[in-house]
Amino acid sequence: MGYLKRRIGWNKKKKWKNPKSRKKPKCQTPECCRVKHRSEQEAKDLIHRLNRIEGQIRGVRTMVEEERYCVDILTQVSAIQSALNSFNKCLLSNHIKTCVVEDIREGKEEVVDELCNTIQKFMR
Repeated sequence: MGYLKRRIGWNKKKKWKNPKSRKKPKCQTPECCRVKHRSEQEAKDLIHRLNRIEGQIRGVRTMVEEERYCVDILTQVSAIQSALNSFNKCLLSNHIKTCVVEDIREGKEEVVDELCNTIQKFMR
């Protein structure tokens, strides 16, 4: 029961929540409903990267629980940050090659401003 409780979890009202049965958010404006249909290979690659990062984070948690040496933990955290940066670069590259190019072809030049703002966020 403990594994199942952790795997699926409880919500605040003490009811089971299943992560696979998430509802899509209701859209109030067209801007909040933008979606990106990815190829199977692209989605598989992104999920694979995220799963690897998730495993690294669990490893760091175990290291803290086992009271491992601080420098060893910091080294692993640095590796996680590097993996997240790599994920961001991959996602941004795919975004530029698909979404941005399509929007520019359709005459939606405001996408350039959005891209500039997104890149500025990465540079902080």
